Amino acid sequence: MLSRKSSSSSSSPGKQQKKKGKECASSSRSNKCCCLGMGSSHSSKKTPTPSYYHPPLPINPKQAPTTEVVPNKVSPDKRFIDRVQGYLSPRTLSPRNQNLATLAAQAKLQGWYIEPHEIELHEQIGRGSTAFIYKATWRGIEVAVKCMYPNFFISNENGNAFFAQEIETLSRQSHPFVLHLLGVCLDPPEHGWVVTEFLSMTLRDWLHGNGAKREVERSVPLPPLADRVEKAMEIAQAMQYLHEQKPKLIHRDLKPSNIFMDDAMHVRVADFGAARFLRDGEAATTGTYVYMAPEVIRCELYDEKCDVYSYAIILNELVTGQHPYIETDYGPTQIALEVAGGKLRPGLPEDDGQIEELLDLIRLSWDDDASVRPSFATITCTLRRVQERFISVD
Repeated sequence: MLSRKSSSSSSSPGKQQKKKGKECASSSRSNKCCCLGMGSSHSSKKTPTPSYYHPPLPINPKQAPTTEVVPNKVSPDKRFIDRVQGYLSPRTLSPRNQNLATLAAQAKLQGWYIEPHEIELHEQIGRGSTAFIYKATWRGIEVAVKCMYPNFFISNENGNAFFAQEIETLSRQSHPFVLHLLGVCLDPPEHGWVVTEFLSMTLRDWLHGNGAKREVERSVPLPPLADRVEKAMEIAQAMQYLHEQKPKLIHRDLKPSNIFMDDAMHVRVADFGAARFLRDGEAATTGTYVYMAPEVIRCELYDEKCDVYSYAIILNELVTGQHPYIETDYGPTQIALEVAGGKLRPGLPEDDGQIEELLDLIRLSWDDDASVRPSFATITCTLRRVQERFISVD
């Protein structure tokens, strides 16, 4: 087992590593019911729900109402919409600025529009700030359905825009390590549903089991280091794909519980509810404190390098096999304060001769200076060298 040592510094491994990273980047460029209606939108069977949740009403055949989004106007509930900043105005129906009616027409034309009656909802498998998630059946296959709370659309003036942004983001993705969108129901407020492949295991489950978040004792065996590095490589490849889109897409909430595993134990990066297309700079607090970049915690402008920081925390978690900050007794808020002040990072493992390059990569990727952090193209290049060394040793 790898022993751990405290890492209270986020210093860079130096110019030599940075130069190596640039060379890699250059080389790379040339090479997730008790169902709402048990399958029917007319059922009266209920499930414990938030006070603002209302069961689905009969299907409304009319088009979903469009909502103009005023740049920089914050919705009444800032937990849901944070600085939509002019996205999806119905006045400009471009691939990046379109309303739900346009998205619905596009979905029907391209064959990924799903009528609510086609979906048989089963047990609830998750719940977030904006939606329930159900296991369901669609055309004979198991799927996951994210059902937005109807009141989300009713009480939030930018609810339609937020939902349309998430759908558009998912519909653009086509990568083996990114969650696959199967279709959507676009008739809010009653039916704002996102249908994806059903994957029950997360990276967190695979690495730690189903125990408490900060349990010291493992409930599953620690996978071999080579397998853990393979998962790190797949995540990096998915993130490289997202960051190299035009415009760049930043995830903003990358963490093990948002990374799923398929039957073949390959990863799927998921939950684009917080994702946003990158403009000149963003300033909003979105994500999970333990994995959140210091500049995001400080509410400063940030770019795609905030995902690199989150990835570094995950990579260290994969290498150590332990939850971040397990060596401290800090709660999430104290962790955030210490990280924002540049004084805290998770404990690093002792170098056993196999992982020196991984440790250098981790330190570089969680540097407090975002400009120092490598791109995911550089990260995949570094991990490829590490994997090749594992193969040569075997």
